[in-house]
Amino acid sequence: MPSDIFRVTATPAALDLLAEIVGDHGPVLFHQSGGCCDGSSPMCYPQDDFKLGENDVKLGEIGDMPVYISGSQFELWKHTQLIIDAVPGRGGMFSLDNGRERRFLTRSRVFTPEELAALDA
Repeated sequence: MPSDIFRVTATPAALDLLAEIVGDHGPVLFHQSGGCCDGSSPMCYPQDDFKLGENDVKLGEIGDMPVYISGSQFELWKHTQLIIDAVPGRGGMFSLDNGRERRFLTRSRVFTPEELAALDA
């Protein structure tokens, strides 16, 4: 796979917020939420406090921290690149961005046919 094609990336604003959270909590991971309460927010947890499911898929890393998604949700979104951003607001109730007046937000774009072929190779 070419090194410039990633399933997940982050904006500078997200990386700044992530660095702040890691400074306070140590290593974290993201799990792309598909739940009802926080919509499709990327949830940020201490690595030691979150148990991954056997069907979770690792999309990649942002700021050296892993990003996961459930297998069923991956099947629906595998044709898109997830772009983790940070915007004003409150984070998910159990996510480490809560209470910081900034929250993580997932944006996406559809991969080109060439990018999908490279990812599948």
